[in-house]
Amino acid sequence: MNDDQLLRYSRHILLDAIGIEGQARILASHALIIGAGGLGSPAALYLASAGLGKITLVDDDTVDFTNLQRQIMHTQARVGMDKAYSGQVAMAAINPEIEIVPLKQRLSGSDLDNLVADANIVLDCTDNFATRHAINRACVHHRKPLVSGAAIRFDGQISVYDLRNDDAPCYHCLFPEGEDVDETRCAIMGVFAPLTGIIGTMQAAEALKLAAGIGQTLGGRLLLLDALDMEWRTIKFKQDAACAVCGPSGNVRSGEYLRQADADRAPAASVCRSG
Repeated sequence: MNDDQLLRYSRHILLDAIGIEGQARILASHALIIGAGGLGSPAALYLASAGLGKITLVDDDTVDFTNLQRQIMHTQARVGMDKAYSGQVAMAAINPEIEIVPLKQRLSGSDLDNLVADANIVLDCTDNFATRHAINRACVHHRKPLVSGAAIRFDGQISVYDLRNDDAPCYHCLFPEGEDVDETRCAIMGVFAPLTGIIGTMQAAEALKLAAGIGQTLGGRLLLLDALDMEWRTIKFKQDAACAVCGPSGNVRSGEYLRQADADRAPAASVCRSG
C-alpha cells in the first residue's frame, strides 16, 4: 500500500478489526455487482470509495428520467446513457485508482457463470426472480458468497448466502424457484427513495466485511425492513436438505445444470434493477 492509499483509507486502517491487512484484502478483492439501479447505486459507490480493487458492474438498461429519484449513481446529464457506463463515471469520480469494468449485457447461462467465477463476491441488486435464481445457481456452483438485497414500496430485505460453506443455505432454500411469488416492480408499485439507499448501503457493508474477512455476516439471517414504521425483523433459516440447488441431491455444484441449460439453449436472463 502506497502513501496515498494509506492516507485515503486511513479511517478504515484505524479500525482494529480492519487495519492495514484488512484494507489490503479489500484492495485485492473483485466484486461483481449485477444491477446498477436503486440498490446497485449506493452499493457500487461505497465499494468504490472504500477501495475495493476491482468492480464489475453489469446492467443492460439506460438511465431514465424516472430513475433519478432514487438511483443516486446517475445524473440528469447522463439520462439516455448506458447505466453501466454512467456508473463507471460516478465511481471513477470518487476513486480513480480502482479498476471498473462496465458491462451492458443481457446475461445467459455461460456468460453469467463466467462472470461469477471471476469474482470474489457477488452482489445481487436485481428485481427479477428468474435472474436472482440464475445468479444463485452460479454462486452455488463456484462457491462464491452472494449478498442479496431487495426493495419495493416501503419494504426492504437483505441477506448473505456464504456458499463457500457446504452447510450454508442458498437463495433457493429461502425462496424456492417455481413457487407462487408476488413479483412486483417499482415501475408499477413505486419505491421510497431512501429505502434503496439503506438496503444498498447494507449490501456494500456486508461485501466489505466479506472482502476484509471480518465480523459476522448475515448468513442464515434475513433482515426485513418496514421503512414506513422504521421497524426491523429478523428471520433465521438453515439449509434445506432437500434443496434442488445446494442440497446433496442437486446438480448445481457439479456444473451439470449449466451444461443442460446450454444444451437447451435457455433464453438470456434480463438484468433488472431492484429500484
